[in-house]
Amino acid sequence: MKKVGIIFAMEEELKELIKYLNIENEYTIFDLIFYEGKIHNIDCVLVKCGVGKVNAARTTQILIDNIKVDYIFNIGVAGGVSNILKIGDIVIGENLVQHDFDITAFNHEKGYIPEIGVYIKSDEYLYTIANNVLREKNELNVVSGVIASGDIFCTEEKMGEKINKKFNALCVEMEGASIAQICYLNHIPFLVLRSISDTPNNNNTITYEKFLETSSKNIAKAMNEILEKLSNDTL
Repeated sequence: MKKVGIIFAMEEELKELIKYLNIENEYTIFDLIFYEGKIHNIDCVLVKCGVGKVNAARTTQILIDNIKVDYIFNIGVAGGVSNILKIGDIVIGENLVQHDFDITAFNHEKGYIPEIGVYIKSDEYLYTIANNVLREKNELNVVSGVIASGDIFCTEEKMGEKINKKFNALCVEMEGASIAQICYLNHIPFLVLRSISDTPNNNNTITYEKFLETSSKNIAKAMNEILEKLSNDTL
């Protein structure tokens, strides 16, 4: 049986999926708390990494090195930067990009990472399963495309528009692309899923806090549906 690692930035996101987990073990590695058990008979390890790309990358490597996971999901909330999205919608990350990675001084395009490129593509199998399951079973709007990550909470509408235009990004958050980079370098299949909690409009801090719980419930439900399908496929 394969082992699935699931990473969250915040406690609010983790607590919604942990409701689906039959906890068998709880332990700490480098001050991170890991919850291990089964969802639909799949061995899962849930962990809160903390906010930002460095925290996310650190946690991903620990999951790979210390817990020997076979697949990694990163789920949580995000800010929409595309006008096709509304609060509560689900975004499946087909490609991930670090919108704040900038070595344009060396004649590379914005977001380009040496030896990797601009975009990191999600695992095709996990991406296909998520698309099929969520579009069939979910009453919410489900969209696939680019998720952009950066170490900034995007509050300005102009910044959101710029990221959308430059990278064709659907939403912005602070962890997914760094998790994608670590998985890519370690040859670990991964997928990033987001539920939209806000949009950059100078009031999105208030909107974010208001809809954080609802969006966290939405993405936990979506993850549970994906795991149910994966259990039938015998991961």
